[in-house]
Amino acid sequence: MMRMVTTFTASVVGLAIGVAISLPSAHAAAKTKVDCDAVMKEVNAGKKAKEIAKDMSISASSVYRCKKKEKAAAKAASKAGNETAAKPAASPAAAPKP
Repeated sequence: MMRMVTTFTASVVGLAIGVAISLPSAHAAAKTKVDCDAVMKEVNAGKKAKEIAKDMSISASSVYRCKKKEKAAAKAASKAGNETAAKPAASPAAAPKP
């Protein structure tokens, strides 16, 4: 009886390991790139993140990630624009001569 229980247990463990190995990794989906430009077009059209995710077959977190990247890029662009506009005015060479 003990031998049968041990054999059954080993079979179940082997089966579980086989199934775990054959399932695709959660990281396999991360290898595909999300088209953030297309996502932002949908966002700017007024769609909600969950709707966009469903329509484009991506996760909602990917939509939020694209929104975050777009916001950071806009902030960096505005910051760079302000610095370049401030530099010529602050430059001694750009100051009017008396």
